[in-house]
Amino acid sequence: MQVETATTQTEAPATPVLLTATAATEVRRYIEEQGAAESAGLRVGVLPGGCSGFQYGLNIEDEPGEDDMILESEGIRLFVDPFSLQYLNGTEIDYVSTFQGSGFTFNNPNASGGCGCGSSFTV
Repeated sequence: MQVETATTQTEAPATPVLLTATAATEVRRYIEEQGAAESAGLRVGVLPGGCSGFQYGLNIEDEPGEDDMILESEGIRLFVDPFSLQYLNGTEIDYVSTFQGSGFTFNNPNASGGCGCGSSFTV
């Protein structure tokens, strides 16, 4: 008798964190306004806190940290630390403008819930 075993393999997205073209345009604008170095990039992070357990963090930095994964999306360098990467894998970052305001939004397939402010999430 032959027994077949089924295996499933989950593949990581080609780029674990993606910027939309609109978000990349805004990041470029911020980098230019700050007069950042050519090596500058966008730090994308997850921090404990917020009303749902975790919150997103974005910051322009001149250089990556020692243990950062350096990604590229839409011509922008992204610096992501290992802790954050586990929660951000497959996340798309967009920039939206509405009558109520404008800002970056996160479409995170790892989030199981969030809050009304859109800046914190649960996994």
